[in-house]
Amino acid sequence: MEYRYTAYFENQVLRKRTYLQKEWCIRVVENPIRVERQEQNRFRFWGVVEELGGAVLRVVTLEDKTTIHNAFPDRRFKR
Repeated sequence: MEYRYTAYFENQVLRKRTYLQKEWCIRVVENPIRVERQEQNRFRFWGVVEELGGAVLRVVTLEDKTTIHNAFPDRRFKR
């Protein structure tokens, strides 16, 4: 599957969170531990990223589920 990234993700998210890797985001979208529909036709995906010390990463996509818009460690996620 081919993934794309919004300008916001490329210019804001990756600039502010320099430790993030696109590969981790793709891995979370492809193997989530939870998925939820969000307002504005977006989707939230959560997944554990061992490279982040086992932290849960939340990835937000557009409605096509292949365009990544946002990503961040979700410290409030309850397993």
